[in-house]
This record gives sequence, structure tokens and C-alpha cells, in this order.
Amino acid sequence: MTALIAGLPGGMEWVILLVVALLLFGGSRLAGMGKGAGRAIREFKEEVKAPTGIEGPKTTVEDEDVSEPVDAEIVTPETRKDK
Repeated sequence: MTALIAGLPGGMEWVILLVVALLLFGGSRLAGMGKGAGRAIREFKEEVKAPTGIEGPKTTVEDEDVSEPVDAEIVTPETRKDK
């Protein structure tokens, strides 16, 4: 399997990378970065599941009260007179 994924770090290389990151940033900062990354991924998944602003109409004709009169004006298009 390692021959298929050439160029990516293996088991011992990950350990070395984690130790270097721990020495550079410290344990509390690494924990905070992990927490922030987890929160960002969670929020992204929630936004992908339920997109907002694309919802259709929530009421149908049967749900509306059609007994009330509507204040409207009928507009007829003007005919264009060419010279």
C-alpha cells in the first residue's frame, strides 16, 4: 500500500512531525487549534446539509385565506404606434 502512495509521510514520519509541532506550539495551542478545526468542520457540514435562502414557498393556495379582498390594479399594456 505504501508503494501506491509515494511521497506522503509514513508512520514514523508522522510521529516526528507531531513532536516538532508540539515543541514549536506547545500542548495548549495544539489543543486549541484542533478544537477550532473541529468546530469549523462541524459548521461546514451543518451549512452543507441545510442550505438557507433557497427554500421554496412555505404556504400553498389551500393554506391561504382567500376570502379577503386584494388591493390591486389591472394594467393593460399600451399598444405602440409606429410612424
